Amino acid sequence: MTRTLILLLALAPAGAAHSQPVQIKPLGEARLRHEMVDQDGLAANAEALTLRVRAGVEAKAGRWSALVEGQGNLAIVDDYFDGLNGAATRPIVADPENIALTRAQLRYASPAFAVTAGRQRIGFDDERFVGSVGFRQNGQSYDAVRAEVTPVKGVKVDLAYAWSVRTIWGIDGAGARQQAVSGDNVFANVGAQTPVGKLSGFAYLVDQDETAMQGFRMSSQSYGVRLDGNRPIGKAKIAYQLSYARQSDWHRNPNDYSADYYLADVAVDFGGPRLGVGYEVLGAGSGAIGGTALTSFQTPLATGFKFQGWADKFLVTPPDGIRDLYASAGWSWKTVGALKAVTVQAAYHDYRSDRASRSYGDEIDLLASARLGKVTGSVRYAHYNADRFATDTDKFWLQLDWML
Repeated sequence: MTRTLILLLALAPAGAAHSQPVQIKPLGEARLRHEMVDQDGLAANAEALTLRVRAGVEAKAGRWSALVEGQGNLAIVDDYFDGLNGAATRPIVADPENIALTRAQLRYASPAFAVTAGRQRIGFDDERFVGSVGFRQNGQSYDAVRAEVTPVKGVKVDLAYAWSVRTIWGIDGAGARQQAVSGDNVFANVGAQTPVGKLSGFAYLVDQDETAMQGFRMSSQSYGVRLDGNRPIGKAKIAYQLSYARQSDWHRNPNDYSADYYLADVAVDFGGPRLGVGYEVLGAGSGAIGGTALTSFQTPLATGFKFQGWADKFLVTPPDGIRDLYASAGWSWKTVGALKAVTVQAAYHDYRSDRASRSYGDEIDLLASARLGKVTGSVRYAHYNADRFATDTDKFWLQLDWML
């Protein structure tokens, strides 16, 4: 932490430390979630009722701010395997009990330059490569230094160096599910606004520099481009995403591989109803069918719940890669009686291997959510129908979120 504070002080303009009135802002949120899982091949179902509470404070003085936040996660009903404790004869619900310092950061921000040092949440673009895993109760944060520079209007340079990733496994984390994973992680993203949307180039160098993390086999370097835009079409709005990346081994990874990533996603919003379709490929490396594990495109720091279905069957990409063809439909209302931000949504995924195009299975995901005052309630359901990968799985969530 000392080296980050020294760096931050060195980067900030000399006159920024003049006396300023200090504004104090309390931080607080709570999440109560009931999760049930029925998975073929396991002797019993999983039932988890967990309560996460976060609290902290942010102090601001001029362009400077300091933030400290802690959290605790309590298992009220713990009939599940949390990845570390409980019977592995039940399905995993990756929300172990935990108490932790989730953020402790110092930040300097001006209109053209910002730098954040310390323990922080980091997300780039849609969090497909680097994210905070916000759906899981413990989340993911980084001991890092991040600089965001806007040299000219419409152009942003976003750079981060992280030497430790604080994982979702919490204080009891061990082995391949550690509390924290050290390494020299470098994240770079340069984006420019164009007439057709935001065009970005990125480089994400992930260094899982510990033997317990698959013998260093999750270390990789990914370079790519992304276009994210939207345009009006009459009374509707079309949103689109296109992305390509190339990944290869990096640092101490003993595997020698390269693999490709593709994404094409289009959604049309009619001011209530919304339709979408997309195709995402995490490619396989070279080799025969059923080839070497962890030589396909991997994203170990992603917010994985947002992609390839909520059943979480593909958090680690299979050796033959994965192709995900998906479609979604939904409807949203600003208000329904006393409720606000009311949403219903359904999505369908068809999964196939990238190599040889063999069927893995398919999935249906359903969601309904609404906000009442400071509380947001949601109901989710996921059904994974296995073909040649994993086993049939049903998941159900009932969740309440409150924010100060």
